[in-house]
Amino acid sequence: MRTDVHEIGFADMDPAMRAAILYESNPSFDVDDPRLIWNDLLQNHPVVKWEMGVGFFRADDITAAGRHPDVISVNPYTGLSMGMGSRDQLIPLHLTGDTHVRYRKLLTPLLTAKRMEPWGNTVREITDELIDEFIDDGHAELFERVCGPLPTKIFLRLFGLPEEDRTLLIQFKDDILGATGETLDEREQHGIEAGDRLREHLGKRLAERKNEALRDDLISQFLTFELDGHKLTDDEIVNLMHMFTIAGLDTVTSSLSVQFAFLATHPRERERLIADPSLWPTAVEELMRTESPVPQGGLRWAAEDLEINGVEVNKGHMIFLGWGSANIDPAVFEDPMKVDLTRKPNRHMSFAVGLHRCLGSHLARLEMVAALERFHQRIPNYAVTDGERIVYRSIPGIRQAVRIPISFSPA
Repeated sequence: MRTDVHEIGFADMDPAMRAAILYESNPSFDVDDPRLIWNDLLQNHPVVKWEMGVGFFRADDITAAGRHPDVISVNPYTGLSMGMGSRDQLIPLHLTGDTHVRYRKLLTPLLTAKRMEPWGNTVREITDELIDEFIDDGHAELFERVCGPLPTKIFLRLFGLPEEDRTLLIQFKDDILGATGETLDEREQHGIEAGDRLREHLGKRLAERKNEALRDDLISQFLTFELDGHKLTDDEIVNLMHMFTIAGLDTVTSSLSVQFAFLATHPRERERLIADPSLWPTAVEELMRTESPVPQGGLRWAAEDLEINGVEVNKGHMIFLGWGSANIDPAVFEDPMKVDLTRKPNRHMSFAVGLHRCLGSHLARLEMVAALERFHQRIPNYAVTDGERIVYRSIPGIRQAVRIPISFSPA
């Protein structure tokens, strides 16, 4: 019997704990440095049980849960997840068992590190284009000028979608992930309505592409895919496009935003990276650990009655995985609260762990490393603009620096 399980009624949770578990923004959840809350949960409440769920905050428990075959990404009674704007199970995120494995085997070869490597030049090219738009000004707001448009432009090229879709897709994504409402159900319904609008648009784009010659992009790959001897249906392809839109447009934007925010306020670390660009890959991994864009981790559900490292979980109960706390677990990381840009190995969980580890992690890493290195080659000397400040925002499950005003001297 474990002695570190903290049982509490949901109504009795303090606001910070409830905000952490339910993906809610809350004044007591410090988005400027959420590690303080994660460290408190890790040290004082490594396992939290309430009426309808359990939260894990230790790395070994989170790893065990992430790898458990009966820990799934959808509620087993409703067949749905939360926060993705979909009435249907998204492929492959919400699938389980052999079906999940078959789709994942189909998709994984498209996004290997080797296959993504040539995209480094594209990232640098787009970074240059974005910088050219403001470099003569001597100032810029980086969330709007770099962090938002860069991943979206990469996404459009990867899928072969027109540049004119950029603003529209960002709006769809923001409406889904930032859906509001008086209750969780109302918030979810508003997100689903936004997801319907996204799918309608993606369906139109797919119909156009079916009348054109195949290209070297993901939509063309999806059109040629076969699963169990049959080509994917239009509904399956639009489902995949929905999933990639939400995953591809937000996580790299959020990651770059908090990384730029850190570098803008830590000139010594920035100077070290500029002096030795070979450190950028390990620096990105460390900032993914300490400045994670997804510190509130992942929501899962128990498909059956099960046990995780001695903790019993009932079928249908929510399972919260606190990746942010796992990323500062002293059982895994030496001096975990220290930012060490040379840290190796770095087994952070910001790309998740287990069956649903991020499919696009290789592209995400490449985008961040290439963009940050190229930006600092051209604009090495910058600081937060006098009289301004960096503004963080936490929308459900995601942490962003949504305002990064800098002034600079061009290289």
